[in-house]
Amino acid sequence: MNPAEPASASAPHAELWKPVLLRALAALVFGAVTVFWAAPSEEGMGIAGGLYLLATGTVLFWGMPLAGLGREVSPGRSMAAAASILTGAGVTLMVLHGSLVFAVIAALGIGLLGAAELYFGLRFRGGHVLARDWLASGVIGLGTAAALPFFVPLGPHALLGVAGGGAIVSGVLWILAGLSLRHDAQTATAKAVN
Repeated sequence: MNPAEPASASAPHAELWKPVLLRALAALVFGAVTVFWAAPSEEGMGIAGGLYLLATGTVLFWGMPLAGLGREVSPGRSMAAAASILTGAGVTLMVLHGSLVFAVIAALGIGLLGAAELYFGLRFRGGHVLARDWLASGVIGLGTAAALPFFVPLGPHALLGVAGGGAIVSGVLWILAGLSLRHDAQTATAKAVN
């Protein structure tokens, strides 16, 4: 890091586990919907996918300060941009429907978030509690985004399957991260009291 550059990330807050678990919940609920929805329409696909992206983007905004990523420094601005694009992609999917629209817009939102998380994972490797999770989530996001366009001809069920598969894998990752963070926060609180 350049000495003239401001601190890029401060210490994570003890409450970081809350947005991490909420992100996991959003991903797992969306994944479950995609698994059990036998014949989704294009409109239903857009609404379900849009709500998932909107929820994830909103939780990212809430979690940024708790992760030590202030919006006034470079890494925080990058995450805020990715969360904004993801949120915008979610709103767009709820309004515009179609297999091609879903594949392109969802791939854009998920892919940009994946790229940002991969960047954070590499930049903060060994120095941030979420670095390994960002690396894994970034790879999952980029893989999901890359696969989506190839499933356009197969329709909504296949597109939701790809997006939902990525959501389930990332949901499991984030639930493990959130539970670990919660355990660590409780242990630190117990040590501080004793």
